[in-house]
Amino acid sequence: MSKPALLLLHGALGAHEQFDRLRAALDEDFTTHTFSFSGHGARGLDGKTFGMQTFADDIAAYLDEHALSDALIFGYSMGGYAAVELALQQPGRIAAVMTLGSKFEWSPEIAEREVRGLDPDKIAAKVPKFAAQLEARHTAMGWRNHLRATAVMMRELGELHAANNGVTVERVAELTARSRFARGDGDKMVSMEETLAIFQAAPQAQLEIMPGTPHPLELVDTARLAFSIREFFGSN
Repeated sequence: MSKPALLLLHGALGAHEQFDRLRAALDEDFTTHTFSFSGHGARGLDGKTFGMQTFADDIAAYLDEHALSDALIFGYSMGGYAAVELALQQPGRIAAVMTLGSKFEWSPEIAEREVRGLDPDKIAAKVPKFAAQLEARHTAMGWRNHLRATAVMMRELGELHAANNGVTVERVAELTARSRFARGDGDKMVSMEETLAIFQAAPQAQLEIMPGTPHPLELVDTARLAFSIREFFGSN
């Protein structure tokens, strides 16, 4: 019996290699797929704009290329936001989507708060190990340019939500895909209130709070996350 296909989507500042451990944990149950979004890792922009619409288009292009219909998608942080955006734009394309640590509450003020943590000079001075990781990861754009592009993308999200666009509570009420919105109880970027609001607005939605779980993917318990993914995507 063939295993269902599952697409794993990374978050901001990330790349597909971050899912190596999770893919191994899910190997018995799923045929896992993953890729790096445009402008992330070793993948350049190829003339595209570094932004959420491009990332949603990246997902659609991957689904087309690999003939994945009724897609099952797990998206971490930004990857979850992009997956829900595509599910809203193309109803029926995605059968089920699970997010972890995805931030759905944005405004110009929130964007500016998040952008303050993306100054490459401050990161290089205060957390050189993290700067070195980013430098090794983002070889296409260069890590400093990547951080600056991410800051622009976040400001655009703030403006988008101020105009009542993007993945808002109002729009997610039209979500046709089965969904689970998960948040770690130690997540300092994503609030319980915004996760609860998006869960309550979405039809066919589930809410999960993962104990002892902070925001960074590298600090999430792989076995716990794999169990949750199997539970959600294995149910009807």
